[in-house]
Amino acid sequence: MESISQAEPQTNTSHWQLLSSPEYSRVEQRVIRQLIQGLTFEDVLPIVESEAPGQKGARYMTLSGHDVAGNDVRYTCVGARKASFGRVRLKALPVQRVAPDGTKTDATLVGFLTEVMAEIVPADRFPAFMDELQQTLLKDVQSRVLSGMPTTPDLNWDHDAWEGRLQEGHPYHPSYKSRIGFTLADNAEYGPEFQRDIRPVWLAIAIGDCKVSASVAIQPGNFLREELGEATWQRFRKVLVDQGKRPQDYAFLPVHPWQWSRSILLNYHSELAAGRIVYLGQAQDAYRAQQSIRTLANATCRQKAYLKLALSITNTSTSRILAAHTVQNSARISDWLHDLVARDRDARHTGVVILREVLGVAYDDSRLADSRRALAYGSLGAVWRESLHRYLKDGERALAFNGLTQLAGSGMPMIDGWIRQYGVVAWTQQLLDVTVTPLIHMLYAHGIGLEAHGQNILLIHRNGWPERIALKDFHDGVRYSVTLLAEPQRAPTLVPEPASHAAVNRNSFIQTDDADEVRDFTYDAFIFICLTELCLCLEQYHGLKEADFWAMTADVIHTYQAAHPELAERFAIFDLFAETVNIEELTKRRLFGDGELRFTTRANPLYPFRAVGEERASC
Repeated sequence: MESISQAEPQTNTSHWQLLSSPEYSRVEQRVIRQLIQGLTFEDVLPIVESEAPGQKGARYMTLSGHDVAGNDVRYTCVGARKASFGRVRLKALPVQRVAPDGTKTDATLVGFLTEVMAEIVPADRFPAFMDELQQTLLKDVQSRVLSGMPTTPDLNWDHDAWEGRLQEGHPYHPSYKSRIGFTLADNAEYGPEFQRDIRPVWLAIAIGDCKVSASVAIQPGNFLREELGEATWQRFRKVLVDQGKRPQDYAFLPVHPWQWSRSILLNYHSELAAGRIVYLGQAQDAYRAQQSIRTLANATCRQKAYLKLALSITNTSTSRILAAHTVQNSARISDWLHDLVARDRDARHTGVVILREVLGVAYDDSRLADSRRALAYGSLGAVWRESLHRYLKDGERALAFNGLTQLAGSGMPMIDGWIRQYGVVAWTQQLLDVTVTPLIHMLYAHGIGLEAHGQNILLIHRNGWPERIALKDFHDGVRYSVTLLAEPQRAPTLVPEPASHAAVNRNSFIQTDDADEVRDFTYDAFIFICLTELCLCLEQYHGLKEADFWAMTADVIHTYQAAHPELAERFAIFDLFAETVNIEELTKRRLFGDGELRFTTRANPLYPFRAVGEERASC
């Protein structure tokens, strides 16, 4: 069995010493710039733009605020509005604070928040928002200083090794590494950057108290027996027998060790005391956290399933719990998608891999009294997902899409060596062919939008040359209208989200009657974030113009459409060349909450290339 190699993080630096590291000011400036980019793109704050002499193609951008005495202060930065959706891109220069007397100093996060943001964020939300950004700052500094990261990438890393080294976080979201709930000590123990071995705690839950969802591809008992190994399987069963219980009356469930000590012991002590939940201990296999933190890869045997575990922390916009209805739907949705691909010649031809969620177990918290349910909701559940390594061919390796834009210590993209080897145009064209084609095929041919963001698209390559993709995370990562499905009779029967869940997060839904919501589900995550970040990265570091990138992307779509004239009506329904598209406002979600849908309408960078062969415009 092949194990994941481990890089040892430093352990001799106290947390307070992080504040004197050069990384502190570098990360602080990134947080401020990323926040400003989101604020200006989403029109949260007015910004004044002016010429920036000597800054090619860039402009001065100024935001206004007030100091503690009520005097006017300004914050200035250098950047540009790009053709790609009008995204704001600031140069990697310190944001400047201009005091009332004209004195300029490098901005601080606390200063910007209190002098600019406090005037617009609701008072009841401001402390939590400030906490998210400050925790993002400290945890990012911690990971950069202590994680033991090499300064240059090894382009032969496999997928698991890459996962521990892609530490940039979300490229747009302001709270890209908040991990609210983790202390700095927790972060060092369980953050993916630190590549520590993690051994889940295993529990047995009375069958009548839980919900189980299994793929048609497995038999749950046999599957878990193989995952745990015979010795551990028998040891866990013996724990139950020694307590006078029948093993067949219980379901086995892994729990993240942080979740066990911080949530389960506190919220389920009565069930543990009554024997409705039984502590079994730890299994033999070690795991490592992937980028999503709550998903663990088996470090002892890479062929075994990934574990997605409920974790009562908040990172970026989302609580990382696992609501029972999503666990119940996980195998149903991924079986459906896997079957669609297996029966579809065109989908098979792309080589796309659907990593199935083959087993899900969740405590049925609807059985609890209302007063307890609010604390326990979604806190005890797990999903087993197929390992990517089961699908890789000889010589193939993989990395998540967001790794394509991460920078190495040299200041160049981690994958610079691949692009130099193959040439930026040839490499980019191949990448677009193998990523765009299967995603638009699922949309056009089947009417299914996939939340294909940077962590959920795994690029399978051979020596850096893109070959195909794997897709994952479907329990709440698909959207469709039954009436627009190509085969509505095959749609899975889903467990609906509780009204309380929908009220807290209006953005969390799978079915809709709006075709644009289906299209935009793919568009938002994949084109607005993934492709735009890649586009701007290739322009900055490899000289590929924005217009050329989007023209290449449009060519892939046009080529697909020309090969599938029978889908002409679907091309109009799910119009990827629409003049405008709706983009989710991630910054506003953190500022003003999820009680309502928050979208902004922006110009579509594909629109200028809607006609086949249309001349490329200059960006």
